[in-house]
Amino acid sequence: MHRERVSENVYWFQSEVYAQVTAGVIVGPQWAVVIDTLALPEETLTMREFIEHELGVQARYIINTHYHADHCWGNCFFPGAVVIGHASCRKYLIEEGVASLESAQKQNQSLRQVKIVPPHLTFDTGEMTLRVGKKNLIITTSPGHSHDGISVLVEEDRVLFAGDAFMPLPYVVDGDVDDMLASVKKIGKMGLENIVQGHGDIILRGEIDAAVRENISYLNNIKKAVKAGGKRKNAEEYLEEVSIEDCGKSRVYLGGLAETLHRRNLRALHRQMHGE
Repeated sequence: MHRERVSENVYWFQSEVYAQVTAGVIVGPQWAVVIDTLALPEETLTMREFIEHELGVQARYIINTHYHADHCWGNCFFPGAVVIGHASCRKYLIEEGVASLESAQKQNQSLRQVKIVPPHLTFDTGEMTLRVGKKNLIITTSPGHSHDGISVLVEEDRVLFAGDAFMPLPYVVDGDVDDMLASVKKIGKMGLENIVQGHGDIILRGEIDAAVRENISYLNNIKKAVKAGGKRKNAEEYLEEVSIEDCGKSRVYLGGLAETLHRRNLRALHRQMHGE
């Protein structure tokens, strides 16, 4: 697992096993806040080991940016921590998470120790704030990738843990493309030093404007492609010919997963726009 110090008392982790998914830790003098808990127990436990033995504190709070397994199935490995998330994150984990985990456990024995721990503290509009040491964390809604998406701003450092509202390739299969556009545009106006993406590498200040423009362009391009395809008798064949490069992205993103995600975006958006 990759690990990097982003700023004073702020750390970033990136999985080497699953889709370059990321997590974060903000450390105070007596306790820490964890942002997302990764997909697989071995990497989550490695992160906990670093927090407890290298940083010398316990995780008091966990913030889940959304309910997807790769961001919250590690909650159970921080016993006693209070989990914070969107109200819909709690709802989805209770209604869908247990069955999803049971299915995954049949395929992957390494998940047998995992238990679903939904958020204890929730909100659905506005923002929450949390103070850890000298850092003020501002937690706000960032829908688009999913309807329960939230992001976490380390106010003093202008570091945003964006969750999957910002990725090398925007992914809207479980969300809404217009919500994603709004979230990306909002992020672009925040005057940030760093964006910690939900997957992929950290975006530095000098790269942020270009990354925001590229994501906005991609989302608009897939909307245009799906709208044009809906007017054709052979819409499915037409969309198969719309390449990721045509829409302004590279298939090498996310270790080669980008092409698959792009295809899913097109199919999902076609269903949403044309009901097929």
